[in-house]
Amino acid sequence: MNPHFDEVFHVDNALPKYPAKDMEIWEHAQKHELIIITNDEDFLNLLLSKGVPPKVILLRTGNQSTQSIADLLIKRKSDVSAFYEDNEIGVLQIF
Repeated sequence: MNPHFDEVFHVDNALPKYPAKDMEIWEHAQKHELIIITNDEDFLNLLLSKGVPPKVILLRTGNQSTQSIADLLIKRKSDVSAFYEDNEIGVLQIF
């Protein structure tokens, strides 16, 4: 468990097959009401074609270390929390 977010985990800890295909990640997130955090626009395209759920946080930061991404999400925690609570918005882009 993360002290800043209740339930955060990497896909390799959630799915038995790693690397998982995008559709497997999408279906797992949908089934378990999870938000996908990614820098892969393929998930934005899935959201646009299939709708919500799941929601997607699209990182527009380029390749970063895991720690840099964690720091960014902690810094933007209020935005992430508001996004989680908002039933009207399906994607949050973080720059």
